[in-house]
Amino acid sequence: MKTPQWLSAFGLSRPPFAKDLPDADLWLPKAREALIDELVNGCAENNHVLLVGEPGVGKTCVLRALRHRLPEAGFRLTYCHNATLGRRDFYRQLCLALGLTPKATAASLFYAVSSHVEELGREHIHPVFLLDEAHLLHQDVLDHLHILSNYQWDQKPLLSIVLVGLPELADRLQLRKNRAFWSRIYTRLSLGDALPEDTAEYLDHRLKQAGCKRDVFSENAIAMIHEAALGRLRDIDRIATAALKIAARRKRKLVDRAVISDVLDQQSMNPNHL
Repeated sequence: MKTPQWLSAFGLSRPPFAKDLPDADLWLPKAREALIDELVNGCAENNHVLLVGEPGVGKTCVLRALRHRLPEAGFRLTYCHNATLGRRDFYRQLCLALGLTPKATAASLFYAVSSHVEELGREHIHPVFLLDEAHLLHQDVLDHLHILSNYQWDQKPLLSIVLVGLPELADRLQLRKNRAFWSRIYTRLSLGDALPEDTAEYLDHRLKQAGCKRDVFSENAIAMIHEAALGRLRDIDRIATAALKIAARRKRKLVDRAVISDVLDQQSMNPNHL
């Protein structure tokens, strides 16, 4: 298949800001290394973890970094992304993710999951449940999480639950009705926006991974991208991709301030454009 013209114009072998990257190739700024360490240590210490951040700041990238960093031999990661389910379907989703046969009732589903957790504990394997978009969890599921995390009279930390969501998740967990589970979350992390130097490093990293061997974005263009995207990777990807396409159509070798300005004007007039 012929390489699209906008890729050829910049010596790119593939779209540089696509999502389909191996975990080992993910970019994380140096400023976030400490946060990744805390997340890994929280799971290694059998704690429950809360990770919150605004949309597009890279929460899923952090989870993928966790998956890459935790040794497979001692941990079993289970990722649950549908947080809008009721309690029965939530446990059914967990059963399917764990490779268990789903049962008929919520009680039998809970028993299957908790029995499996205890079995992994006997095998010296620590299960980690990653609950993404957790700000959308039904209250009846939140009500039950502290029960799911309670083993052997609350003496054995056999399971780590990692809740990931928007900042309002932390506010919700601190409500009186959720205090039983909130008190069990020892590792509480907040993922902020990237810094200006992070945006420059990110653009350079992704372009090099896609085969680019030269500078493509001017310093002014990078500053504009960072300001418009508020340092959020998802928006950086969108703006940078559109800028590369416009620059290629105009036969420009460098994406400058004027190109970024045009991209932002077009997208403000039509958010679905490009």
